[in-house]
Amino acid sequence: MGQGAPTASDGLPPRDRARAMLVIILGLTVAVLDGSIVNLALPGIARELNAGAAQAIWVVNAYQIATLVMLLPLASLGERIGYRRVYLLGMALFAVSSLGAMLATSLPALVVARAVQGLGAAGIMSVNAALVRLTYPRAHLGRGMAINSLVVAILSFASWPWLFALNLPLGLFTLWLGRRALPFNPPSTHTGARLTVLDVTLNILMFALIFIGGEQLGVRGEASRAAAPLGWALLLAGVAVGWVYLRRQRRVAVPLFPVDLLRIPVFALSMGASVGAFCAQMLAFLSLPFLLLEAQGRSHFEAGLLITAWPLAIVVVAPFAGRLIGRFADGLLGGVGMAVFACGLVALAVLPPQPGVLDVAWRMLLCGAGFGLFQSPNNHTIVASAPLHCSGAASGMLGTARLTGQTLGAVLLAGIFAVWGQHDGQGESVALMAAAGCAALAGVCSVMRLRHGATVHA
Repeated sequence: MGQGAPTASDGLPPRDRARAMLVIILGLTVAVLDGSIVNLALPGIARELNAGAAQAIWVVNAYQIATLVMLLPLASLGERIGYRRVYLLGMALFAVSSLGAMLATSLPALVVARAVQGLGAAGIMSVNAALVRLTYPRAHLGRGMAINSLVVAILSFASWPWLFALNLPLGLFTLWLGRRALPFNPPSTHTGARLTVLDVTLNILMFALIFIGGEQLGVRGEASRAAAPLGWALLLAGVAVGWVYLRRQRRVAVPLFPVDLLRIPVFALSMGASVGAFCAQMLAFLSLPFLLLEAQGRSHFEAGLLITAWPLAIVVVAPFAGRLIGRFADGLLGGVGMAVFACGLVALAVLPPQPGVLDVAWRMLLCGAGFGLFQSPNNHTIVASAPLHCSGAASGMLGTARLTGQTLGAVLLAGIFAVWGQHDGQGESVALMAAAGCAALAGVCSVMRLRHGATVHA
């Protein structure tokens, strides 16, 4: 494939495809893994930098907020200057800021470096799916989305602290290979397609306020009660800003927040399914440690092994789901997956007081298998149902749906624990039943796509 010309509209040749996917997977690895491994290092960071736990958590929050608020602006920028360029700039920023994070000697310096890292990660993740769409032929796009889902599933339970120190050389290698392997896309030809400071500011405010409000309402033991009023205030402020922002976006010819894509029924239903699925997953992920550790009295080691069964099932099922794409309707696959997921969540909710290891493990496997069957087909529909020139916006919405669902799950769990409490298993069971309800709604959204057909744009 010549490196100076735009790529063909139906993917790259097999050899070039393999090199491009290697770059995409490496970028996804550093962005996703770096957003999670720091959680394990927070106690050590707080101790070494003489910071309290409430201050140290901003090492994680700064990364997540910077990623969330810039997904859509950078996806939109990719449609104007090229996904490849945004991806490589994001990787360069990520690598350089990793050096700053490693050399930081104070908490404020580390938080700033992590925010810059999050901005680089947004550049990588905002156009990730769009690059997959350009890399694979339409007939094989499902396999590419399955690989993406598989990598995220593996990283959700892998923890290699040494990778933090390898961000710089790994990022530089990805940059070098990416300049030679990533496909080009033609710039947007839509008149009036521009980024305005006001739109970007409103986008940042909406997501930042909603995220921070949700984080304040998250599960933090007794401290969460004191943080609740501020959390609700921030959340409501974010909703108010969002109302103004989205009304403005409806009048823009080429919106930053892709309200035009949400007018496509298949796309809107897929987004609803994604938000519901990730809301259910977050409800379960946050409540299960309380159930296993406090209500059932298990050790951290045993609880960790049991929870690992969930992503392990996703790793096994995701490639299988990718091969089913094209043979069966995405809406059907997603609906079946969410039905299995909901059954697993209900089974976890009705666990006996002192279940055996196998009693818990098969329920975890059922949840992971259902989610794995759902995710790849749903992501495929989100990307493929958008016109080719809107691939960046669709790609950005993938990450937006995931983080929106996770924030909603944290808020719902805070409300459930406020009413039913925790530690005795009752609140956890209610949360898992609520998660099953969210999964069922996601399944309904998925099945409803069958009425509209699987619109795929070239």
